[in-house]
Amino acid sequence: MGLMSFPDKQTVLDFIRDNPTATTKQEIARGLHVKGRERAVLREILKELEADGTLERTGKRAWAQADRPPPTGVVQFTHTDENGDLIGKAVGDNGPFGPDIIYTGLSGKPKGKATEPGEGDRALCKIKQEDGEWKARALTVLEKRLTNSLVGLYSQGPRGGKVTPANRKERREFLIQEADRNGAEDGDLVITTPKPQGRRQYGPNLGVIQEVIGHISDPRSASLLAIHAHGIPVDFPEAALEQARNPKPAPAEREDLTQIPLITIDPHDARDHDDAVYAEQLDDGWRVIVAIADVAAFVTPDSPLDREALKRGNSTYFPDRVVPMLPFELSADECSLREGELRRCMAVEMIFDKAGTKRSHRFIRGMMKSAAKLSYEEAQAAIDGKPGGKAEEMLEPVLKPLWGAYAALAEARDRRSPLDLDLPERRILFTEEGEIDGIITKERLEAHRLIEEFMIQANVAAAESLEKQNSPLIYRVHDTPTDAKIAAFAEFLQTIDMKWNIGQRPQTENFNRLLGEIDGSDYDQMVTQMVLRTQAQAIYSEENLGHFGLNLVRYAHFTSPIRRYADLIVHRALIASLGLGPDGLSKDMAARLEEMAQHISDTERRSMAAEREATDRYLAIFLADRVGSEFEGRITGVTGAGLFIALAGSGADGFVPISSISDDYWVLDEAAMQIYARGSGKTYGLGQIVRVRLKEVTPLQGGLLLEMLSDPMPAPKGRREARAKTDNGHHSRRRSGPGKPTGKRSGKPKFNKKTLPKHKRKRRN
Repeated sequence: MGLMSFPDKQTVLDFIRDNPTATTKQEIARGLHVKGRERAVLREILKELEADGTLERTGKRAWAQADRPPPTGVVQFTHTDENGDLIGKAVGDNGPFGPDIIYTGLSGKPKGKATEPGEGDRALCKIKQEDGEWKARALTVLEKRLTNSLVGLYSQGPRGGKVTPANRKERREFLIQEADRNGAEDGDLVITTPKPQGRRQYGPNLGVIQEVIGHISDPRSASLLAIHAHGIPVDFPEAALEQARNPKPAPAEREDLTQIPLITIDPHDARDHDDAVYAEQLDDGWRVIVAIADVAAFVTPDSPLDREALKRGNSTYFPDRVVPMLPFELSADECSLREGELRRCMAVEMIFDKAGTKRSHRFIRGMMKSAAKLSYEEAQAAIDGKPGGKAEEMLEPVLKPLWGAYAALAEARDRRSPLDLDLPERRILFTEEGEIDGIITKERLEAHRLIEEFMIQANVAAAESLEKQNSPLIYRVHDTPTDAKIAAFAEFLQTIDMKWNIGQRPQTENFNRLLGEIDGSDYDQMVTQMVLRTQAQAIYSEENLGHFGLNLVRYAHFTSPIRRYADLIVHRALIASLGLGPDGLSKDMAARLEEMAQHISDTERRSMAAEREATDRYLAIFLADRVGSEFEGRITGVTGAGLFIALAGSGADGFVPISSISDDYWVLDEAAMQIYARGSGKTYGLGQIVRVRLKEVTPLQGGLLLEMLSDPMPAPKGRREARAKTDNGHHSRRRSGPGKPTGKRSGKPKFNKKTLPKHKRKRRN
């Protein structure tokens, strides 16, 4: 097509129709030879065509005709037609769109039940039009869904059985007729689906038990319920296991790193070791090497292992087990940097000056041999003057230089001022029989911070190198807090006579300064919780939004390819862009990065939700025989329905229904994150330490019902006037904010152990 002064709507539409593979603005502009200012005209035309429904947005900067699916894209399969064919629609930014698409099988390999999509599933597909029909061949199933299924506890009664849901938010309960029990016994954990009702319109919900997954008495039941409720894949397809048992690494030239005493520092019970570190002092600074297991050499693109790893997205870590992204046959063997064994690695060598500022870096595909396997505690003890075993041997040649380099990097980190939130982590201990043995708070050692900072620097180097090579990549992004959340945070601070300048752009150092000022005060935990709630969620994205929490301009995940698919993508991108082997990022995979970033962000959220649920259940089991006991706790959530309390020691979350506190009429002050009694103004608020009694435990849902024993605090002087207006009916405007207000008035709802809400978040870089 010849050069145009500027495009018009029809020209753009004709081009998109004739070139269905050109979906992005850049591709359309290139095809129409649009340059300079004409690109702004093209952008406006695309927006207009999207607004009037002619085009459908299929990505952040990608469009397709509203009735035309992209050649490669995500398909949501919704139902089976009268011919038995699986039918779906293409998925864009605004959900499913376009014509029905018929599923015709897997792309590039024979059909196999283990990887076939079904109703309710999403799959990345090759899509094309044949004989007037749209057809799809699946590249990989992204999301398996148990359509309308319910995971719960089967109980047998004199007139039949019923299934009680394991999810607090699930309101359905199924009655099970004898013919639909399928061998389930009293106390079994089961997956149930609704029974077709036919013409029957009224009466109880009937269900059919599809599978027995365990028994409520099994100590492992808490994790089993979470795994099945969230559809986390557990069993690997045989083809993936065969590939893991017989690894065939891709050929590549490798640098010999075997003479460098790289060491692994991990938790004492780690089964796999995917990172090793080394440092040496230079005349004017430090040389640091971070070596990572070369997973990409064994998990080649579009292989059975690769498809399964993408489907899982990441490993999921429960208190009692791990559901891995890769089979242990690979992750704990050829991809584990074992002491004294020759291993393939991807490494980055970084040079820092004495102040910890990086001067240069280079990536290496190498062979290494770990000089020692140390735990965090062993390494820290050696540095603290109590060396023993292998740590004593490594103290002078390796550990002291590592700590010297870390001192420089810590200096640079302090100048950078990443968000500094002290969030203690608890660990549930188990006996060999799987029973809960106790709960401890994880000790935060300097050795942990050292490894964390070295990994962050390696991740930054990966993002920098890929940007320099103009390579596609997936960033780890953590967006700046929104204006609405900052406004809500500033309003909250006013309620405790503190100020926040909402006119300036949020900066981590301002949050850190504030946290430093209130450290050790009555408001310490309250403000820490509110700072955490103000933050955005970290996600994966092909678009670089920076990492606010770490205060970094660019950041990617490179250091854990055994447990995160994002890191595997970054490894492949480095291999391709730096010419380090034939097994790099393919053009096909590069074109799918946006969909893959969304998918692995979703699988991460899925894992976090499952991990929280399992932990809640284990804590409920641990406290089941303590009903009637009193505990000290801290208010961690305030809603119109009641108060959320984190119990001291265990960290378990319980709920105090507002109706159970007293006969007062309690009102939610959303700005201050407090409830107060109308009239007296006495208050319960976020961060307040209280005494509670454990009234009821529901281990199946992980719920704790608490009774408030502590008296409320006196009415705060600064809020009396605002509350008087509310009490007189002058309600302020409702708005969203970090506290997630649920409304002004708090009634007296009954406690529902199935639907207890939850306030608990875990930050991940």
